[in-house]
This record gives sequence, C-alpha cells and structure tokens, in this order.
Amino acid sequence: MGDGRSGLFIQVKGTIKKLNYAAVKEVLSSLKRFLIGRPLKSTQLGEQKLNKTKALAILSSDALSSVAYGPEQILIVLMTVGAAAFWYSIPIAIGVLVLLLALILSYRQIIFAYPHGGGAYVVSKKNLGMFSGLVAGGSLLVDYILTVAVSVSAGTDAITSAFPSLHPYNVPIAILFVLFITTLNLRGVTESASILAYPVYLFVFALVLLIGVGLFKILTGQVSPELHTAIGTPVAGIGLFLILKAFASGSSALTGVEAISNAIPNFKQPSPNNAAKTLIAMGSLLAVLLSGIVFLAYYYGISPRVEVTVVSDIAEQVFGRHFMYYFIQGTTALILILAANTGYSAFPLLAVNLAKDKFIPRMFTIRGDRLGYSNGIISLGLLSILLILAFEGRTDQLIPLYAVGVFIPFTLSQTGMMVKWLREKPTGWVPKFIINTTGALISLIVSLMFFLTKFGQVWPILVFLPLILLFFYRIRKHYEAVADQLRTTTCEPSIPIEGNVIIVPVAGITHVVENSLNYAKSLSAHQIIAVHIPFEREEEAIFEEKWSKWQPDVRLVTLHSPYRSLIEPLTKFIDTVQRKAGEANYQVTVIIPQFIPKKAWHNILHNQSSLLLRAHLLYRRDVIVTTVPYHLKK
Repeated sequence: MGDGRSGLFIQVKGTIKKLNYAAVKEVLSSLKRFLIGRPLKSTQLGEQKLNKTKALAILSSDALSSVAYGPEQILIVLMTVGAAAFWYSIPIAIGVLVLLLALILSYRQIIFAYPHGGGAYVVSKKNLGMFSGLVAGGSLLVDYILTVAVSVSAGTDAITSAFPSLHPYNVPIAILFVLFITTLNLRGVTESASILAYPVYLFVFALVLLIGVGLFKILTGQVSPELHTAIGTPVAGIGLFLILKAFASGSSALTGVEAISNAIPNFKQPSPNNAAKTLIAMGSLLAVLLSGIVFLAYYYGISPRVEVTVVSDIAEQVFGRHFMYYFIQGTTALILILAANTGYSAFPLLAVNLAKDKFIPRMFTIRGDRLGYSNGIISLGLLSILLILAFEGRTDQLIPLYAVGVFIPFTLSQTGMMVKWLREKPTGWVPKFIINTTGALISLIVSLMFFLTKFGQVWPILVFLPLILLFFYRIRKHYEAVADQLRTTTCEPSIPIEGNVIIVPVAGITHVVENSLNYAKSLSAHQIIAVHIPFEREEEAIFEEKWSKWQPDVRLVTLHSPYRSLIEPLTKFIDTVQRKAGEANYQVTVIIPQFIPKKAWHNILHNQSSLLLRAHLLYRRDVIVTTVPYHLKK
C-alpha cells in the first residue's frame, strides 16, 4: 500500500514538474514574441534590406550626432590657454573638414572595390595581410562597443543638461536606453530603421534651424561682436602641438563615417550605388552641421562647461530657455542615444566576417528569429553596459578611447587602398591613390596625436588590442584543429563497431557522424534513418548527392526548416516514425552525434545543438535517446 502511494506521489510530482516547465516555457515564448515579434522565414531576407532614406538614418546617426560633442572637444583643448584662443576653432574645423572629404572619397572607393562589405577589416586583410586586418577588425569591434557607450552617455548628458535634477541618475538612465535599443534591433533592421528615421531627420531639421536662426541674428547685428576674439588675434601660449591636439580632439566628430562601407549588404540592390549615394549625403550633412556649430560657438563666445553641453549653451543664447531650447535639447538627446544604432548595424556584420574567417565564435554567423544576427546584437548590448558601468557614464573619459579606436582602422584602410592601387594600377588610379594617401597621412597624424596628448586616457587600447589579437588566434587555432580531426579525408581511421528503428540527426559529413553511424549499424537495427535539416533549399540537393556517394546504404531524409529550427521538424518526424514503428512493435532510438573538445572552455566556441536536442528529447515517451561522443585530441 505504501509502495503504491509512493509511486502515485512520484507520478503526480513528475506531472507537476512538467506542467510548470511547460507554463514557464510558454510565458517566456510569449514575452519573446511581444518584445521582438514573430519569426521570419529565411526567404523574407530581401524584405529586410534598407533603402537610401532609411539607411541614411540608421547608418549616419553616429557620424551626425558627433557634431554635438566634436566641436566641444576642440574648445576644451583651446580652453587651456584661455578663451582668446577660441578663434583657432575655425581653422581647426576647416582641417577636420579636409579630413572628412578625404575619408568620404576614400570610403566611396572602398564601397565599389569591396561591394560585399567588411570595410577596414576586409581592405586591410586583402592588401596588408591578415595581421593588419585583425588589428583593424579588433579596433572596430572595440570601437562599436564604445559607439554605443559614448552615444548613450552623451545623450544622457544632454537630458541632464536640460533637467539637472536627473544628473545623479546618469548611469541607470544610460543602461535603460541600451536595453531599449538592443530590443529594438532584435526586432529587425527595417523595423528599427523605420522607428529611428524620424528622430534622426528631426535632429537634422532642429540643428539646421538653430544654425539658420543663429546666423540670421549675427547678420542682423543682434549678437555683440565683443563676445568673441577676432580671428588672427595673437594668443600667448598657443603652439603647433596644442593646435594638433585640438585637431585630433575635433576629429572625434568623424567617428562613424566608415559604418556605411561595413554595412553594404544591408542596402537594397544595387547595393554599392545606394551605399555610395548615402555616404555622400551623410558627408554633406555632417560638413554643414559641423561648420555651423563651430562657427556659432566661436561667434557667441561659448565656453565648455562640465554639466552643460556646447549645443545646449548655443540653443539657450539663440532661442532663450523656452520651447525651442527644449526642442533642440530633446532632438539632440534622441540622436545621441539613437546614434548607438550605428554600432548595432555595423558590429554584427563585422562579427560575421571575423566568424567566417574563424577568428571569433561561429554563433555570430547565425541569424535569429527576425533574420538579424541576434548573437552579435545581444553581445554588443551587454559589453556596452559593462563599459558604461566601468566609466560611470562619463563621456569625456570615453571619447578619446573611442576616437583612437576609429582612426587606427582609418589609417589601415587608407594604406590598404594605396597598396591596392599601386599593385593593380587600373585606369585613373593616380587621383585615387592621392586621395587615399592624403587620408592615410592625416589619419596617422590624428592617431599619433591621441597617443601623444591623451596617453593617460587611450593607453587601454594598447592593452586590449594585443589581448583581442591573442583571442582571435587562439580561436582560429582551435577551429583548425577541430576541422582537421573531423575531416573524413584525414589519415586517422575511424574505429569500426561490429554487430529497433534508429534515427541519426546529421549536420554534415564528418568523423563524428561516421562514428555514430558505425555504432547504429552494430545494433542490428531494422532500419537506420539519417535526418538532415537544411535551412536553405539549395543545400538539400548538394547534401543528398554527397550523402549518396558517402553512405549509399543508409537512408537519408532531409527536412527543410524555413524558420531555422532544428528541434521542431525533427520531433515531428520522430513522432511520425514512432507511430508507425509502434504498430510493428519496433523501438525508436535517436542516436545523437557529439564531439567533445579537449578543453572545457572550447565548448563556448561551438553551438551546443546536441545538448539542446538531447534535453528536449529526454521528455518524450517511447523514444530512447543516446549520445555517441567523439573525443577531440587537440
């Protein structure tokens, strides 16, 4: 009697556990759908491409937003010798515009030379070698993390400038914005672009209005010329070194101009032409806004202050602290926060290129439910939050590190294009070579000036970059070792196994699959069925042909999965087989192939599909699940 009660108790407990698991799973699934939307089929990828209007908003927001802090960085440096030196901001701004022109023309050439995207990483890798490519790629990965941290921190500063009572809550506010933008990007490229286009163009309108009204007041004599020092006034203590330092600081306004060349695959066809036109539009807008803000800051005699931004001061001088002031501050805060979206657009695509070359985990090549590279998006959000916490959301501490992370790839990409023109010498290559040479020299000078003048703030790049390169090479070495051991053409023989319906999920033609099939054959099964689940229709025929040559005696079933799910189509197939096998009293066994890395930490570099599949199938009745491990030696 006691045994019966005990058995009943165990059954009830097991049932409750399964119900709880199912309920939790349903709640999490509903929450996921609410936050990021329903899954999209792989065939809907073309619908996720951007037109020029949306691309300008989503890919230019970083560069355009930098006018909110770039001019301020120039004034902060000049302030060290006094407000009389502020007139130097005009020639310095002209130098920044020359660099902008060189970069825009150069990246336009990169777009047509490398239409599949990749930007500085691909250009450097192909023309300067793998090491240079990895330096550019590693710098850009860090830069895009900084893009999010700097943009959100600067946007939060704009909000707290207008509402000083919020200043103690800078960090929590910044983190909330990162979480919001991350969620928005998980919903897909076009959806985030549709939402972000309005604030970006509203910001451009607001700043053009500010510049226009500010210039009108100057031309009509409403602004006293005594507020500023006349251009050409001698200033004691000014020197070439200080001017170059201010130029380097002001060049932080050019961060983000490379994003379009990285994200060419996101454009609608013809992708290169649309990307090039968007780049020109971005450069033109950036030149107008930067020139206007620098001139107004100079003419109105604006001095940088800790808790009030230069744009905030200009808006207050031009409009007073009324509706238009808050409109300017509101749109500036929005663009600074949403400028982080440039990082979310470029980081995942750069990660895909590095992952394809086996320098970072393969998980970055996988598209999520909404066809975006969700692993890259989530990783970027988490790393940005860590950076905001580490620097306590202080924009002035982040900008130098951010800028030097941009100008290293700038220098390498320009140099790479110089090598390309010298090597190939196509028609009309001389003007292109001159453009790239100019851009490379100026970018190199800016990079060196950051190291010379702000070493205390940029030294972390000298620590992080070598560590990132070591990280890249260790991962590449691991993947090469894995591939060498799994390749069926290697000399290492598989161990044969001598002497139910058996289902074997197979991902490819490898030693681990061969090992599992040998085990299945040894069980004297009535039938062995290999199941392959391709995500693309084109893969089916190719795999079936290879299989028929490799294992002609083993039946292969392919199950196309338009939603990129492995578990759902496989479990439906198992249910069908189980019903038919049950009628003939056959046992269904699922043999899951799995390779075991030599070191535990290697597991994070591989998709744990076998573990997920096994965990799911363990809850199914009348199905035996077994794993056949294949142990790697390297």
